[in-house]
Amino acid sequence: MSELPKGWSLVKLENVVDKIVGGGTPSKSQPSYFMGEIPWMTVKDMNKTFLTDTVDHITQEAVENSSTNIIPAGVPIIATRMSLGKIIRASFDSAINQDLKALFINQEVNQYYFENWYRSQGMKVEALGTGTTVKGIRLEVLKDLDFPLAPLVEQKRIVEKLDQVLAQVDTIKARLDGIPAILKRFRQSVLAAAVSGKLTEEWREVNTCTNVFETLDLNKVERSKFLKGKALYTQEHLKSEEFLIPKKWTWVSLDSLTKKIVDGTHHTPTYVQSGIPFISVKDIKSGEVNFTDTKYITEEEHAELSRRCHVEQGDLLITKSGTIGRTAIVKTDKQFSLFVSVALLKPASCYVNMNYMNIALQKWINEIDVSSRIVGSAIKNLHLRDMKVLAIPFAPFEEQTEIVRLVDQYFAFADTIEKQVQKAQQRVDKLTQSILAKAFRGELVPQNPDDEPADELLNRIAAARAESEALAKAAKKVGKRK
Repeated sequence: MSELPKGWSLVKLENVVDKIVGGGTPSKSQPSYFMGEIPWMTVKDMNKTFLTDTVDHITQEAVENSSTNIIPAGVPIIATRMSLGKIIRASFDSAINQDLKALFINQEVNQYYFENWYRSQGMKVEALGTGTTVKGIRLEVLKDLDFPLAPLVEQKRIVEKLDQVLAQVDTIKARLDGIPAILKRFRQSVLAAAVSGKLTEEWREVNTCTNVFETLDLNKVERSKFLKGKALYTQEHLKSEEFLIPKKWTWVSLDSLTKKIVDGTHHTPTYVQSGIPFISVKDIKSGEVNFTDTKYITEEEHAELSRRCHVEQGDLLITKSGTIGRTAIVKTDKQFSLFVSVALLKPASCYVNMNYMNIALQKWINEIDVSSRIVGSAIKNLHLRDMKVLAIPFAPFEEQTEIVRLVDQYFAFADTIEKQVQKAQQRVDKLTQSILAKAFRGELVPQNPDDEPADELLNRIAAARAESEALAKAAKKVGKRK
């Protein structure tokens, strides 16, 4: 630590903490112990700075039959196992478990000054923790922490300034935290505007396009070259999913725009160390197929699976189980196979813009009726039959191209803002620690030479402790005489 201002003193934590009280856990073999009304604090409650209730509650009998202790309201409580560096206060008396410790701060030290200082030491306390799976910190290590003791009146000034400045930081943080939700709504509104024709309203006034029905006729001819028998007959779209679209558009089913809608293999293949990537839900990320953490299958098994589900560049993938609705256009000629959790959509012809289909699918997923469309108890599943009858608002081919361009442009704008927000959030997080560090170097508020020096505080603390120890010894002697 850098040199402290005149009038401050650098002391060990144990010099300003009168006592440290731990807790315990009532016997789990007595379920009735955990059906009481007494708050019982654990590391689960350490995610706030000020607590108004605990997750768990115990009975008086549990308190009497365990090593837990009731800690008065307002006493700072820290974690010594897991959640290291966290400190909270409660607005109520609470029992604590063995992973927590209550710090009874000397009255010559401003409690809020101490709490803010301890918060500033969060990363250091965490680094001092030991243990392989779960880190803990020994009391001896805590007691040996260096504590910058400022004059009492300056402690109060620092606390007041911190309250003011950190409140501003919290306001900024709250506003930044709210932006992702705004961006999500923005993207959804862009998708809705795209497939309703509103996004290209002005564009249509000055541009002429191919007749949408001529395009669909050409698509039908091309589709028939790949399919035979029953597969030639397309399923009708659901009329209930229609909404208002421009007069030059029409409604068609997704089935009519594809020559195949199929999911990946329904059985778990034999994995190998290297070979052909095997793609599942986790590998569809941010609109792309991510190969960084894939499993692999043999070329022989891939060849067998590809007979039913052969992925090619330009196909559209959509996740249909577990995490539903992630989409990706295949932009590589790299070979890979799919698990049942991913569906494959093959365009019927070159007259189908799969990027536009992707936009329509994303909009549909955003507004899907979960109760009627997605089934399954443990793992949710979107059926292929529901995809086939999806109503697609089909625009003229040239307009589809313009829609894709505009959506990409607006989404890129949103992505840029999102990255800026993330950077700003990181700066704000660092700002809190920077302000706290500045406060406990004596740089946040000006010093007053008339303030009582901290070493006199220490003398009073030492004198009070000596008197307390003397009284305790005297009381012990009286007890022995009796």
